[in-house]
Amino acid sequence: MLHQRLLNKAGVKNHALENGKEAIDIHCSAQSFDMILMDKDMPIMNGIEETNKLRSMGIGSMIVGVSSSSKEEEIREFMEVG
Repeated sequence: MLHQRLLNKAGVKNHALENGKEAIDIHCSAQSFDMILMDKDMPIMNGIEETNKLRSMGIGSMIVGVSSSSKEEEIREFMEVG
C-alpha cells in the first residue's frame, strides 16, 4: 500500500485495512483516528459507502477521499458524503 509506505517513511503512526468492512469493525471496537484516508475502490464496501456509514455512526474524524479516478461526478459524490 503506497500511502502506508509514505506515512511510515514520514514517521506517521498509521493502520492499514484491506476493505471497508474492516473499517466499520475497528470503529465498533472503540478505536478512533485523527484522520482517515479512504480509498474509493475498496472491496466489500467502497469508500463512499464506508464514509456514509462512518458518518451515520457519528464518527467525526477527518476523512480524505483517495481515488485513481478524476471524474467530477465521483469526486462530488465522495465530498457530499462527508
